[in-house]
Amino acid sequence: MNNEFLPKWIAWEVTRRCNLKCVHCRSSSNMDNREGEWTLDEAKALIDDITSNYSPVVVLSGGEPLMREDVFDIATYGTSKGLRMCIATDGTLVTDEICEKMKASGIKICSLSLDGATKETHDNFRDMDGAFEGTLNAAKLFKKHGIEFIVNSSFTKRNQSEIEATYKLAKKIGAKSWYMSMIVPTGRGEEIMNELISKEDYEKILNWHYDIERDEEKSENKMLVRPTCAPQYYRVWRQRAKQDKQGMKRRSLQFSTGGGKGCICAQSIMLIDYLGNVQPCSYFPHQTGNLRDQSFKDIWENSELFNNLRDFKKYKGKCGQCEYLNVCGGCRARADAVYHDYLAEEPFCDYIPAKMQKKEEEK
Repeated sequence: MNNEFLPKWIAWEVTRRCNLKCVHCRSSSNMDNREGEWTLDEAKALIDDITSNYSPVVVLSGGEPLMREDVFDIATYGTSKGLRMCIATDGTLVTDEICEKMKASGIKICSLSLDGATKETHDNFRDMDGAFEGTLNAAKLFKKHGIEFIVNSSFTKRNQSEIEATYKLAKKIGAKSWYMSMIVPTGRGEEIMNELISKEDYEKILNWHYDIERDEEKSENKMLVRPTCAPQYYRVWRQRAKQDKQGMKRRSLQFSTGGGKGCICAQSIMLIDYLGNVQPCSYFPHQTGNLRDQSFKDIWENSELFNNLRDFKKYKGKCGQCEYLNVCGGCRARADAVYHDYLAEEPFCDYIPAKMQKKEEEK
């Protein structure tokens, strides 16, 4: 196996049950999705399988992972096998007792969801009254118990006006890092396809993000900021850094995945769903094997889908001709959602590759 492609970060959907019904939910989670969940013994066997060859960061996700009664038993076992265990929660179920269990199980860091700077916006996005207060309360409890947390924020046209205010709120409540995401329209997200932020606005937002990242570098109270599912940012970053006389040093969070690279689905990250199916990332609804039937190593190394995604020569359209292909690659899940072709060009990139510009000029 080429050492360039090693699993560094796994999202493990330990349950699809959830107490919210978010408008953008990639898995269309609800309170009833339980049938087929792995038992604790099966979960431990899966951890044994993974750790026999690899040592990735494992993020217990959902649905809402805190709805699974034995989630901390899974975390404890993963920790005992040397894995760096994390958890992704919407925050509404976090209590003092939950925080104590998190620490005892070896959870290294948590992620919280914050999709707006106001109660009205966040609760609308999450389709639950009280979700906003739940996130803020969870942040307070994490700080009280000395648990580091990151904030994930998803945006569409309905809440894009609050992007900057959401970033400021994430910093105010003590987040170690803030991850800004323009949604990928999968699951319930398909129902709000018309709410996707335009590629022109997307470009402006990514340039704004470069500015705040540069400002954070100068701040005494630094918060790591990263756009997620926005591989074109690494093209924007390089373009802007050339213009910046002092340049900008890229920082990395201990449990970050990108490290200055664009779409990394199937390259260093993947998703295991609650039934054991494997996908290239959380937003890429194409299964490439099941861990009840195949070994983790076999799927990771031999999946045709994974190997296609690792072969940049197969990328089409603007992406295939772009000089930033190796640092960006375009969002494969978004290309699949919009064009039904995961090798197609990134549909929300406003950049015209130099080769295409030259051809146009020569006409």
